[in-house]
Amino acid sequence: QVQLVESGGGLVQAGGSLRLSCVVSGGIFSISNMNWYRQTPGKQREFVAVITSGGSTNYVDSLKGRFTISRDNAKNTVYLQMNSLKPEDTGLYYCKAVGNQGFQRYEYWGQGTQVTVSS
Repeated sequence: QVQLVESGGGLVQAGGSLRLSCVVSGGIFSISNMNWYRQTPGKQREFVAVITSGGSTNYVDSLKGRFTISRDNAKNTVYLQMNSLKPEDTGLYYCKAVGNQGFQRYEYWGQGTQVTVSS
């Protein structure tokens, strides 16, 4: 059974840093493109960053330079390093695994981890 479990959220002052982790079980991690999304108050869930199974990365333009996505295939874990945090980064952060097994596309979400940035 596939499961994604995020951790690392919390309360931090503006200008601080957090590193989020998402551990993936179920044997799909190495073949998955791993994404981070967030839902900030009053807004729809938005894409933050992706790292492909091959290690290529892409970010939403507004967060380039402050957030870094990485993965450790040996630990079945994807990370999101967030620096210079701002109050507007407050929200629920989710990881998502996307890929194909044979001809079947899959998409799995974690339950989210809360990030709160105080001013």
